[in-house]
Amino acid sequence: MTITIHDLAERLGATLKGDGDKIVVGCAPIDTAGPEHITFLANVKYVKYLQTTKAGAVLIGSNVTCPEELTSLVCEDPYFAFRNAMVELHGYRKHAEPVGDHHEGISERAMVHSEATIGPGAIIHPFVTIEAGASVGSNSVLYPGVYIGRDAKVGDDCLLYPNVVIYERCILGDRVMLHGNTVIGSDGFGYATHDGAHHKIPQNGIVVIEDDVELGVGCAIERGAMDETRIGQGTKFADLISIGHGTTIGKHCLIVSLCGVSGSVQMGDYVVLGGQVGVTGHLKIGNFVQAMGHSGITSDIPDGLKVGGEPAIPYIKAKRNYIAQTELYELVKRVRKLERELKDLKSSDQS
Repeated sequence: MTITIHDLAERLGATLKGDGDKIVVGCAPIDTAGPEHITFLANVKYVKYLQTTKAGAVLIGSNVTCPEELTSLVCEDPYFAFRNAMVELHGYRKHAEPVGDHHEGISERAMVHSEATIGPGAIIHPFVTIEAGASVGSNSVLYPGVYIGRDAKVGDDCLLYPNVVIYERCILGDRVMLHGNTVIGSDGFGYATHDGAHHKIPQNGIVVIEDDVELGVGCAIERGAMDETRIGQGTKFADLISIGHGTTIGKHCLIVSLCGVSGSVQMGDYVVLGGQVGVTGHLKIGNFVQAMGHSGITSDIPDGLKVGGEPAIPYIKAKRNYIAQTELYELVKRVRKLERELKDLKSSDQS
């Protein structure tokens, strides 16, 4: 798509400063953008690039001073405006009809049980399996290799990429996006150890994924043993994340790759977990908690606290501990030197 900077500014609700007649065709990073691109500045460490960028225009906040020769679009939230510019100029991925013969978007090579329900406008690609009693909502897209178990429910406008698995009776709300190889409703890790052997506990619960959730590649959400595991509305996962059975993740949380949350955790809303965070089971994590990468959460955390470290402690203290750890070798050398000096002093006194 091509658009004048003036028209784009109007669509984004931004204040134009400079030449609005220039045409842009896409978005690009501030250090590589050309005259045909629009870029953005949301992080102050990139301010230096305002002097050298070749971009046709830049999205900036009102607190940023832009060179006069550079066209700017001043907005309240440059990063969100950039997101909207991406939608305007590039749009979302288009989903094609199934390859080969199909009827009303359902491939003849898909295995759809006669007792399953498929909503209007749904696209079912080859080699999808949908079991008895399952339902797929209107305009949902199921790519090859997707498996929908017995009595499972997939809402409207959902997008399931190749090899996603939804076990029996699990529920997906509307506009849920699951990337390749993600599994919803696998058995929880529950065993009773008796006479030296681990005996499996039947996992009879379900998983509920609320509206507008997106889960990355290779995520695993375990079903509860007796109750449900729930992922709250608007929550977003990166790749390779494991959620234990009976855990509740609140609304609009952000969880970065390689996190592991154990069973029976109650996590609040707007929680952010950095990469490789681990959470012990049966804990309560409050609303708006933030955990820095590699944190090990082993106790309850109240609302709004920023934590880090292993075990997780308040962020400022964790940061100071980390800085101290980087000096441990030098500290050891100083202690050994002092020990030698003290030994010499004692030897001198004895003589």
